[in-house]
Amino acid sequence: MDLLEVFALDELSHGLANLSMFPYFEMAHYIVSIMALREQPGAQDVSRVSPIACWFSSMLYCFGGAVLSGIMLAEPPVAPLSNSTSVLLASVTWYLVFYCPMDLVYCCAALWPLRLLLSAMKEVTRTWKVLGGVTQAHGKYKDGLLVMIAIGWARGAGGGLISNFEQLVRGVWKPETNELLKMSYPTKITLIGAVLFALQQTHYLPLKKHHLMLIYTIFTVANKSRMMLTGSSTSPFTSIESAIYKTLFAGHSPYAVLTGEITPSCIENVASNRKSTSSSSVKESKQNGSAEQRAANGESSSLKDKEE
Repeated sequence: MDLLEVFALDELSHGLANLSMFPYFEMAHYIVSIMALREQPGAQDVSRVSPIACWFSSMLYCFGGAVLSGIMLAEPPVAPLSNSTSVLLASVTWYLVFYCPMDLVYCCAALWPLRLLLSAMKEVTRTWKVLGGVTQAHGKYKDGLLVMIAIGWARGAGGGLISNFEQLVRGVWKPETNELLKMSYPTKITLIGAVLFALQQTHYLPLKKHHLMLIYTIFTVANKSRMMLTGSSTSPFTSIESAIYKTLFAGHSPYAVLTGEITPSCIENVASNRKSTSSSSVKESKQNGSAEQRAANGESSSLKDKEE
């Protein structure tokens, strides 16, 4: 892109593309992921009752994307665990976060400035994971744009997409937390990245790979930092999502799923339906009561006739 070259960012993009993720960025990814697991309700109780289940859940948090993308490409799901160095580093991180004496590691990592830095480093790894998934799919399906998007999405946000399975490991079943039903911000931003990198890989997006990596990384890091600094969990795409939903998918339904709103017409219809239902039930009860009364009167008159 000429604009990046004008602002002397071409060199920076090349440097970012050649940046090694191991060990520092990968360690930041492990720390933030395992801290997120520890902050789940009941996770600390599981760590005391069953350390093996806790360790397995931690590995799913750390390597869930690689596991899910491997399953989708008919590759062994245990292949990510074949890298002994990464598994050892993730396991040491898991132990220190959950079982360090005096809880020093978690307390230090939870300090706001350090957590901000670790979260930013984790967002950098997201770019490599999404790009790795798209490249892996492109090696098997040259023209499979949707396959590239799916694998890149799974590789970058697999930990969230398989969260229901991870919860089962801890003995929790919350189907309402399915990421496909209600996507979190990391899942959305990863999907957008997968679409962009897949379009670039198939030459539909006229942009160099290292330039796109720089743009996407800067956006994810800056937006994550903004959300942490402001304490906001609102996605920057909320207004766009709401407009698209209301335009294309709302139809005549009064429910706005993405906005959580209910239209006034729906409330009026529900109220009128309830009134009509209640009035009809009252009429039916009155009719049934009068019929029962007539039947009772008929029985009493017949008894009197018999006695006479």
